[in-house]
Order: sequence, then structure tokens, then C-alpha cells
Amino acid sequence: MIEKAQNKLIHSVSKTLDFPSVIKLNKYQRIPYREVELSKKNIFRRDSERCQYCGTNKGLLTIDHIIPKSRGGASTWSNLTTACFECNNKKSNMTPEEANMSLISKPHKPNYVLYLNQKIGRIEKEWKPFLFT
Repeated sequence: MIEKAQNKLIHSVSKTLDFPSVIKLNKYQRIPYREVELSKKNIFRRDSERCQYCGTNKGLLTIDHIIPKSRGGASTWSNLTTACFECNNKKSNMTPEEANMSLISKPHKPNYVLYLNQKIGRIEKEWKPFLFT
């Protein structure tokens, strides 16, 4: 054990041990690299469930193709973004430039570690030196 969890213990019949937060492996079993799956749920998660045109998180949210599918826009991390119903209708079959609308943040493929952080909701402070090196 490298780091112990704060205020957590493991109890057995005869012993009390510190609960590990970070452990060191003696043998590492390689796990294939994981990618974040492109899905509606993950687009919403990446964009913090906010419209990337007006910033609202109220009402019906949809997925918008920045370059419309009818103009050859692909369903990729860099071409999909979260939009509210109103902004998606306003933009219609145009590019953001043509609709005079700008994106709050540039769409990107999320990092798997950051994706896990959003999914589990927290990263313990003891983990940071080992995750972001």
C-alpha cells in the first residue's frame, strides 16, 4: 500500500487495517487501451449537459452536427455538440458561421481518465500523482 484512505478502516475478527487508497502492484496485467465510446450520453457528459451555443442546461437538449449531415458532416467527436432545442432549430441546416452562432467550447474527444472522473464523480487527492504524470 502506498497511500491510505482518510478515516477508513477494514475490520476483521482479530485485526483492524488501514483502507488502501493507492496500492502498488508487483505484477501488472496489461489491459488494452480503452477509448470513450461515441454516444449521445457521452456527448452530453463531455459538454456538461449544457447547450454549446447559448449555455443553457434547461429544457430539451439534443445533439447537433456542427457541419450538417446533409453537407457531408460526419458523426465524430469533433463534429457533434450539445444544443438546446431552440438553438438547434435556429441553426437548422447551416454551419455556425452561417447562422451567426459561435460555440462556447471546441468539441474534442475526451481523455479516458477525465471521462472516468466525470463518471465516478470524484478523484481522490491521493490518486492525482499517479493518474496525471
